[in-house]
Parts: sequence; structure tokens; C-alpha cells
Amino acid sequence: MTRRLRIATRTTELALRRSRAVQAMLETQGFESELVNVRTDGDKHHDAPFRSDGARALFTHELEQALLRKRADVAVHAYADLPGDATPALTIAAVPARGDPRDALVLNELLEGVSIAELPNGTRIGTSSVRCRALVMSMFTNVEAVQLRGELPERLRKVDDGQVHATIAPADALHVLGVSQRIAAYLEAPDWLPAPAQGALALQVREGDAELRSALAALTHDRTRIDVAAERAFFAALEGGPQSPVGALVVEGSGTRVLHGLIADPDGRGLLRGQHALEDEQPELDGIRLANELRGQGASRILDHVRRAERLPTPQPDSV
Repeated sequence: MTRRLRIATRTTELALRRSRAVQAMLETQGFESELVNVRTDGDKHHDAPFRSDGARALFTHELEQALLRKRADVAVHAYADLPGDATPALTIAAVPARGDPRDALVLNELLEGVSIAELPNGTRIGTSSVRCRALVMSMFTNVEAVQLRGELPERLRKVDDGQVHATIAPADALHVLGVSQRIAAYLEAPDWLPAPAQGALALQVREGDAELRSALAALTHDRTRIDVAAERAFFAALEGGPQSPVGALVVEGSGTRVLHGLIADPDGRGLLRGQHALEDEQPELDGIRLANELRGQGASRILDHVRRAERLPTPQPDSV
């Protein structure tokens, strides 16, 4: 296959760095490529609140439209940004090896601590993630969770400026941007769970482009593909959207891999957890089973609460 591939990418610095990494992967497979910059609705309006029922593809819709209109051949998505339900006529052709899936704590330089629990009473942790805010309110009484908007570099500047004392960011995003030194602590599973599929990329193509699908398959990392399939199925079964208070991660157990999942009340008043041993042959089924277990414990009530919310803060750009 000799054609020059057009890669649709968001225009944030993090997205561009990840897409350039994909270009390098493609080059090892003999592909030449060029980037097609696309501004998504979420990037244009990340300071505006949105209705909880109207923003299922804030960071992906325009990329998918570039594929459907044949302005691009491949779209690079942060897998955690993709809605739970697939877009007709498009498919995921490759899932490269995952980066660090964890969340990380970033502190103002005047603060010290190696965990959220050790921070001084009244510490203000800024985030626009409903999941992070719900987890902070559910798990820690010594700190306050407040809204913090903007792209990741902007959020880091707001921490430095003292608008908040700390923020929570995806560890892989900090690594990719070259600011790993800002990490004060990693938030470890299973106590703290990241967004499902966090740290993973999805390379999306048109379903009918069988030649390209076959060519890109070599970029897939099987362990990542299986783990992410379970996390995503859990997410989809709980009607996951861009601001769902849902966390999931597959972790190594004693001789097996275990899918951990949670859903938290957005107000921090309730937190449901579960786990399910992962079978590599049926990861999606394991994700659905875990979601059903949580529904049996009351997850549907939390989902109703999210749906009734008039407005939610826009998801933080570069959410993974």
C-alpha cells in the first residue's frame, strides 16, 4: 500500500504530539502521511457549560466528519473521548500500546504532599471533570473540589497563579507534554479509577476501507485492545458520555487481570464500586456484566441524577 495518508487530528498541543507519534508508527510500516488539523466543538467552546443530553461527541464529531467526507483517511482519537456507541460507517482499525492510564495530582509549588489525604484542610483542587470532582468529594473531607476550565497547559498555569491549589490531570498527558516533573503523586487503582480507556489512542477509519484497515492492524497492541474493550463496554453499558462520573481500569490481580469499575454521584453523596475477573476471549461481556452488577446496587439512580442536570461544566480538553 503506497498511498499518502491524511491524518485528522485535534489542534491542541497534546493532540498534535500524539498524532505525530502515530505518524512515526506509520513510518515504520512504510507509510507516508500528513496531518489535517481539525478544531472540534469542545475545543472551540470549552468555557461554556452544556446540557448533559447534548454533548456526547464534543472532541470527536468533527474528526469523524473529516473521515466521512473523505477529507482524511485516519482520525486519531483519545479513546476516552469517544462516545460509548459507535458511529455508523466508521470503525476502529488500530489501538496502539497504551500510555500511563492513571490520574495524577499537580500542586502549587507552595504546597507539599504525596497524597490528597495529606493536603492541608481547605485545599482547593480544581477540575472540570465530573468524575474527578465526585471522587474527591466522596473520598476526601479535607479538600474542596472546584471548577477549573481550559486546556491542560492553561489549567497548570492557573495552579501556578494560585487560582486553585492543585489540579488532577491524566498522567499520560503530562508525560506527553514533557511536564512529568509537575506530578506530585499518582492516584492509584483500585481506590481511584481513571476514565475508561484513559491513556489509549484509537485510530479510526471508514469501515469500507478494507485495505487500510488491514494495513493499520499491525499497530494494534493486543493487551491494550483487550483491556480497553472491557473498560469501554462497562462505560457504554452505563450510558457513558463525556461527563459521566464513571471510572474503570483493568489491573493485574493475583494471577489474573481484573476489571475495576465505579460510578459516583456527581454531588459526592454516593459511590458504587465493583470488580470482575477479565476473560481475554470476551472482554466486552465482562464489562457489561460489571455494569449490570452496579445497576443492581443503584447505579441507575445516579445515572438519572446526571441526566436531570440542567448544565454541566464542559469536559476538560485533552481529557486523556
